[in-house]
Parts: sequence; structure tokens; C-alpha cells
Amino acid sequence: MRVLIVNKFYYPRGGDCVCAMSLERLLRERGHQTAVFAMDYPDNIATDFNQYYAPEVSFSGGIGGKLAAARRIFGGAGVKAAFARLLNDFKPDVVHFNNIHSYLSPVIVEMAKKFGARTVWTMHDYKLVCPSYSCLNGGKVCEQCIEGSKRGVYSNRCMKGSRAASLLAWLEAEKWNAKRLQRATDTFVCPSEFMAAKMKQGGFDEKKIKVVCNFVDPEKVKDIKVNTERKDYYAYVGRLSAEKGVETLLKAAVQFQIPLKIAGGGPLAEGLKSRYGRCDNIEFLGHQNAAQVKELLGNARFSVMPSECYENNPLSVIESLCLGTPVVGARIGGIPELIQPGSGMLFRSGSVDSLANNIAAAWESPFDYAAISAQSLPRFSAERYLDSVLEIYQG
Repeated sequence: MRVLIVNKFYYPRGGDCVCAMSLERLLRERGHQTAVFAMDYPDNIATDFNQYYAPEVSFSGGIGGKLAAARRIFGGAGVKAAFARLLNDFKPDVVHFNNIHSYLSPVIVEMAKKFGARTVWTMHDYKLVCPSYSCLNGGKVCEQCIEGSKRGVYSNRCMKGSRAASLLAWLEAEKWNAKRLQRATDTFVCPSEFMAAKMKQGGFDEKKIKVVCNFVDPEKVKDIKVNTERKDYYAYVGRLSAEKGVETLLKAAVQFQIPLKIAGGGPLAEGLKSRYGRCDNIEFLGHQNAAQVKELLGNARFSVMPSECYENNPLSVIESLCLGTPVVGARIGGIPELIQPGSGMLFRSGSVDSLANNIAAAWESPFDYAAISAQSLPRFSAERYLDSVLEIYQG
């Protein structure tokens, strides 16, 4: 089978990039012919298809660059010509889209459909039902745009507080609406049941929606040896931003002498360090590479996912479970689907007291680390994921 993988960036920038790159590798290793389409960008990894990439655009340049970036959203600025060349040269049977808004444009989904390829689109965020991607308004969960008009993104200035950026997002949502995108897409792949429910709520046909949970990168669990003798700490790995609920975690953590290690950076990093960095039981580690994260999680008594936003299918939870590390997770978005009895606990999102109670309970719980890993590895395996995706490709 000839499969074209599409993502706006092609380097390990975020979860969408990691999933797209891993899928391309898995398909190739299974004997399928693959190609890649992205926006030309200095950090992209080298492939045999870089010469086909869409010209780079940026919203941070001068007026000319910003106008080109705005045209790209609606299918301009060279993206159609670049994609047409690759379609004609590679002749894919399937085009698998990932994150394409803003820097590529949904126009290429219509092009792939017209070309005769099967079109599959994985939802890594809520962009198709929420013009600002996140279902957040002023830091709080918001569903104003899911079922009705997308005007809310403009009236609430949801895009970086900017009236201009929010207007552009509103116009983009009106052009690339649910009816139009469904005509061009054979299957929407949702990594969580929660995401699938929001897509249906937003007017997408449930017959076009398939749920396929994310997978753990085989390299991250290669030759894994589950540590059953854990060290005396628990861990948070992720972005230090308001919607991730990190301050709720810290407010709960200061109630105990239980050591907490925090890995990651973000807009709240300096403020959180100044307020909580002197606490004897809290350690800010900053950015950690993949090997360091694996060691951190693999030795922790448990990890915490305190999100206050609609998480989709967070890889950090999946990786923790595969290492045998239970997760104390917020009962929000797709998180509860991942945490089964015996593999962690759930608390009320945004509640310091509920989280504190669960931290205390998890610290005293006799978790079976080996059993958690043994149950999670096949559940989140790359083989399981690829089999499901290939079934979708075949219709």
C-alpha cells in the first residue's frame, strides 16, 4: 500500500509530530511504501520528500509574511501546487492527515479526495469543533462553539487575546465547516472516546468516526525492566501552564512532606518556582530528555496528570502506565479512559482537596508495578495501533 503521511511540521515538536513520524516508520517497517508532506521548516528531519514541502509561512514576520500566512489558511501561498506535485509523483492509495490547520490548510484534504486516494484524518486536538483548538475560554473549559456558530472565538478573543487572530480563526472555521470537511474525509480517527463524543456533538457523522487509542513508541519500552522497588517520590511530567493544573497540584503537594519531582517548562515556570521552589518536598527539574523522563517515571511511586482542560489521549499517561507507574489523573477529557482499576486513581479536576486525598491514598497503596506494565504494554502497543489503522485504510 502507498501511504502519504501529512503533518504541518515533521520533527519531534509535539505529540502530533511524534505520532505522525512514528506511524510513517511503522508503516515502512511493515513493508508499505510511504511519503511525507509538511511545511518546509528548518527543524524538519530530512526525508526523501523535502523538496515537495509547502513553502514556509509565519505569522510572526512582517506584514507581507503575515498576509501570506493568512492566505495559507484558506489554501493559498503555494500549498496547492506543492501538494499536487507530490500527489502526481507518489500516487498514494491513502493520505493520512494529522495536524494541518494554519500552516498547510484543509484544502489538501479535498485535493487528496479528488485525486482518488482514501482520506484518513487523525484528530490530535479539538480544532474541527473549537476554532481555538482547546475548548478553553479565559482558562476555563468552554463548549460555546461546538454545537452552534463559531462566532464565539471572535467575540471572546480566544486566539491569544487578539481580535485579528480570533477573526481569522472564525473565518477559517466557517470556510472549513463540518459539512465540507466530511465530504472530503473518509474517516476521522479519534484517539479517545471523549474526542469522538465531541466530534459527534459538533455535527460530525458517527459513521465516519473511528476510535483508535494512541500507542507508546517501541523505542521507549524496548527491553523494559519494570522497577518494583520504587524510590520515595511521585512525579509530574509536562508543560507548566495554567490549563495543565500544575498549581492545583502544587497547592495539594505542600500539604504533605511527600517528595514531588516536576519535569518540564512553560509560561508558568518562573512564577511557580518563585512561589513553591523553597518547599523542601518540591523539586523543579526543568526540561528533561526522553531517557531522563523514562528514568524519572520508572522510579516514581506514581505520576500525576492534574489537567483542567479536555485532554485527548495524553502520551504521558500512556508512557507512565507502560513503565508500570500508576497515574493519579484528573477526571476530565480522555484521561479516565486510560486509568483502569489498579493502575491509578481519579480525582475531581481543579479540586485541591480531591487531589490531596488521592495523593495521600496513592502513597499508601500497594500498587503492583509489574502487573500495570504487563497489562498496559499490549493495550498501547504499536502493533495494535498499526493493525487498527490498516483496517481503516482498507475500508
